Amino acid sequence: MALATLPMPAAHASGPPLTAPPPVALRHHAVLALDLGTTTGWALRGQDGGITSGTISFKPSRFEGGGMRYLRFRSWLTEMAGLASGLSRIAFEEVRAHAGTDAAHLYGGFLAHLSAWCEERGIAYEGVPVGTIKRFATGRGNADKAAMIAAIQARGFAPVDDNEADAIAILLWLTDAQGGRA
Repeated sequence: MALATLPMPAAHASGPPLTAPPPVALRHHAVLALDLGTTTGWALRGQDGGITSGTISFKPSRFEGGGMRYLRFRSWLTEMAGLASGLSRIAFEEVRAHAGTDAAHLYGGFLAHLSAWCEERGIAYEGVPVGTIKRFATGRGNADKAAMIAAIQARGFAPVDDNEADAIAILLWLTDAQGGRA
């Protein structure tokens, strides 16, 4: 079998003009940040890099059993993942001390369902300590709710309450190349 070789170009020959490669649109990974609770604050950075945020209530109605809030939470997570065309990561506020027993039980239920939902889908998830979020947003690890809202407003957002402000702060911490986990 004969080897195929290309002839050497003549010294005076010129090849095709060199052009820069076409620009590549950089896609972000969709990331969701949560402040878990009956009123859950959320912030989503989509694949286009845009940030959307809000709150959602998982308070059961008068005729629902106690577990319905968690089923609605899981359904909402699935809906958010679909709207984002898939999630690569979820971060949540990691609370170590609660004001009361009921709050601790509810948080534990949301956390259990969140972690199970992420495990089923192979989505990375992590908790961010409360002090870390507050220090990132305000410079103080023990900032109150009003200071958190003001800090997030100073960054150009308009949170409706402290739940949404906390979720935005988590998202900014998670995606900040300087101090978070970008």
